[in-house]
Amino acid sequence: MDEKRLQQFEKMLSAVQAEYEAIIRQMEELKEKGKIRSVTYQQLLARKMTYQNMLSMYELYDLIDK
Repeated sequence: MDEKRLQQFEKMLSAVQAEYEAIIRQMEELKEKGKIRSVTYQQLLARKMTYQNMLSMYELYDLIDK
């Protein structure tokens, strides 16, 4: 049971990190096009903050390798 739980945690952590990086890339692309005031950019910014908060919690509990 514990091993399965750990695997699920690792899978979730990877997904959160991958999504965060994807959001950053999308924001950079929009920024290069001068679209920082677009709705899409603002939505990505909100998602970035959410994922950043999740990653900060993982870091707070020493669950991320530095």
